[in-house]
Amino acid sequence: MRRRGGRVRSGLTAITAATGIAGGVGHEGDVVKIRAGLCVAAMVTAGLVVAPPAAAAEMGSATVVPIQVTGDPAKRFNLVLLGDGYTEADLPTFRSHVDKHLNTLWTIEPFKSYRSYFNVYAVEIVSAESGVDCDPGLTGPRRDTVLGMGFWGGCNPNSVQRLLSVDGAAANTYANLATGTNPGNRQLIALANSGTYGGAGGANATASGGNALSALISPHELGHSLGGLQDEYDYYARGVAGDTYTGPEPSSVHHTVLTEQQMRDTQAKWWRWLGEPSESGGTIGRYEGGLYLQRGVWRPSQHSMMKSLGFYFDQVARERMTQRIAGKVSILQGGTPADRPVGADRVLRVQTLHPVSHELAVTWSVDGVTVPGTGNARDLDLRSLRLAPGTHTVTATVTDPTPFVRDPAVRDSAALTQRRTWTVDTALTTPAGGEPLAITASTATDRPVGARDVVYVESTQPTDRVPTVTWTLDGQPVANPGHDGDLELAPLGLARGTHRLTATVTDPVTRESVSRGWTVDATRPEVDYQVSAPLLTTTRPGRPTEYLYNGPFTMRLTGADDGAGQVTAEFRLDGDGWHNYYGWPTDADEPFRFTATGTDVDGLVYGNLGSGGLSVSPFAERSPGYGRHTVEYRGIDAVGNIGAPGSFVATLIPSPPACTNVVTGRHTGPLVVSTGVTCLRGATVTGAVVVRPGAALVAERATISGALAATGAGAVELLNSSVRGAVTLTGTTGHVTAVGTRVDGPLVLSGNVTGDTAAILAGNDVAALHCAGNSPAPVDLGTPNTVRGAASGQCRAL
Repeated sequence: MRRRGGRVRSGLTAITAATGIAGGVGHEGDVVKIRAGLCVAAMVTAGLVVAPPAAAAEMGSATVVPIQVTGDPAKRFNLVLLGDGYTEADLPTFRSHVDKHLNTLWTIEPFKSYRSYFNVYAVEIVSAESGVDCDPGLTGPRRDTVLGMGFWGGCNPNSVQRLLSVDGAAANTYANLATGTNPGNRQLIALANSGTYGGAGGANATASGGNALSALISPHELGHSLGGLQDEYDYYARGVAGDTYTGPEPSSVHHTVLTEQQMRDTQAKWWRWLGEPSESGGTIGRYEGGLYLQRGVWRPSQHSMMKSLGFYFDQVARERMTQRIAGKVSILQGGTPADRPVGADRVLRVQTLHPVSHELAVTWSVDGVTVPGTGNARDLDLRSLRLAPGTHTVTATVTDPTPFVRDPAVRDSAALTQRRTWTVDTALTTPAGGEPLAITASTATDRPVGARDVVYVESTQPTDRVPTVTWTLDGQPVANPGHDGDLELAPLGLARGTHRLTATVTDPVTRESVSRGWTVDATRPEVDYQVSAPLLTTTRPGRPTEYLYNGPFTMRLTGADDGAGQVTAEFRLDGDGWHNYYGWPTDADEPFRFTATGTDVDGLVYGNLGSGGLSVSPFAERSPGYGRHTVEYRGIDAVGNIGAPGSFVATLIPSPPACTNVVTGRHTGPLVVSTGVTCLRGATVTGAVVVRPGAALVAERATISGALAATGAGAVELLNSSVRGAVTLTGTTGHVTAVGTRVDGPLVLSGNVTGDTAAILAGNDVAALHCAGNSPAPVDLGTPNTVRGAASGQCRAL
């Protein structure tokens, strides 16, 4: 692995002075390039901002781009994305990769709810060569890049191909350019300029930037780096089945050797979540496989993100990730200092963080007794308490009531519960005064907020009174019980469209006021779908469109929204967990492909309609997924609005037997099929068709002008065809299928014994229909036939 050291020409970003974060407002896309070696704050104050050089950037030069700034980096969790293997000409590609990774990350809980806890910076590093080492394999070239990223764990033949390493020291050197961040308050994600699948967790997360699945690798690797979560794979090297776990109870929060009853009896592991519908599909329970082993160890869900990319974190992993994200910040951000006694003639105040999805809870107590009626307020006017002379203890407790956490120990930990305690001395007198009224922090105003967000505003606070906050939506007052500095938009049920939200902070004594406004995007995104050509399409009022296939089919999802930014499309198969739509693993521009048992792509199976779920290991046993499947789809826009789901039904039946003889064009009959499989493809047969015992006929968009008779045939399939005479099928031993076919005479099925697959009669138009002695009885798969005359026997209801 080669890496040439380079001089950092630029990239120190003057965050506090240049982006106005004292107001808590992010300025997306602002780039400040500073001459190295000068004091950042002094340079910005003096206006000494150096423009980018006209000449091409040299190897190792870097620029820090603030993507999202929600507060002082010392009080936020800072996500720093670094690029490696991007030349100066490749930087637009790096920016698109960053955009894709972040927009996907913000659709996944708990990142979605706690987005406001993060500052995000991209470090644009110029490499001498495009790409990274050993890509796509050990025989791949070694490239001259700054961070030395490489597959095979840095070109180590004893590693695995998809392990993408980074020079940690170099990565941290460049991350340090994001002023105010340090290893204790940040998380690094190094993106490689590669379309090959790969990534790694550990102290520094890595992911390839341009693979179809890359944006899903990032949150998975953050599960390792940030959450300390372990892989739930039942293999280590792809395609090689893991063995059996024989050790003690794992230390992992999401692996166990205990039974469900043992978990309940001992209140161990994920016992609080057992039986809950899983966020990643199915229910939380006990599923064998994990820690790279197939047997002897169990995980909480069938396919959490730590098992199958594309699904969400299940509740067990999400609880851990919530704890770790909150633990990187202080939910109690500040307020009235508590380092010395205060008087009883003043207002106490706490400042909290503000999740996007809900309010934090604040309670007040005096001498251990809860103060009633504070309404989740961030302020307590001590004068209203009429404290007895002497000293008292006042405590404000800030708690995150998120439903993502059920473990009381986690809830009570410093990550989710913090306190500030003051000693109040009634003998002290507080001088009147304070800073002029101003808004000091708020939800960012440089992009729209979502229709279900919590919007907040904070202001300067005099010691002797509490400014009030009133809200208007499209000019009309909005009731806001409880803490007036936070407004939950979800209960308002906003009408579709764009709205204007305004917060006005008023001094109750001087009547002076200041305001801040936001655009609210209440238009939910829409997703359209396209499927490959089916055998049959059925539409009925008030019901999803139904498609019938006798082989693999594809689905393409396309999102649209009236706002700027990415629409992330998702789909759900038979209610089994929302899954990110990424195209196809080998190409983001290709549609997703469904098959009866899935498609093996580089040692993993995708698009499985059979048992085991959508994505499984290739060695996992699974039965074919023939039958009806409901596919739901929806979108999530850039501000977090989730669109209403749509759906369609796809029914998969077995494929026809392989052709040994193909007939096209015109054929003068009669046609006698004696052996093998004869396929009529768009053919026209003038006269009758006879199928002898053991032979098979497959007619696809064909026309038969006479009758069709088959006795003891191996299979008979009529697909979108036309028979102008009678059809009589007796004693067939394999497939009997008639779909979308017109039969001008009677259609008669008798004594066909077709094993596990019933004869299929769906969407046909026949003169009459009679069925008797067939095993199993014929079915219409929910798509009735049009019978112009009588229907009798087993087919009476078809």
